[in-house]
Amino acid sequence: MDEKTLIHQISTLVDDEHKLRTQLQAGKITEEHERELLGDIEAQLDQLWDLLRRRRAAKLQGISPDEVQAHTLDEVEHYLQ
Repeated sequence: MDEKTLIHQISTLVDDEHKLRTQLQAGKITEEHERELLGDIEAQLDQLWDLLRRRRAAKLQGISPDEVQAHTLDEVEHYLQ
């Protein structure tokens, strides 16, 4: 997946996040449903941002960004800071 595709997917998920918040405010979905869907979106965003950062870091180090593989959602969500 190239950088342009990653950025497009991130943008799409951010749009989805905004739509969910709007639907909640309009009373079209429950808070529980919004929280569930939002959690999935946020996890996917974390994974994509992680991949984008690591691809850019690889490029700076002279490594092909295409060699960088996405971490699993579990890995991304449980990083130690």
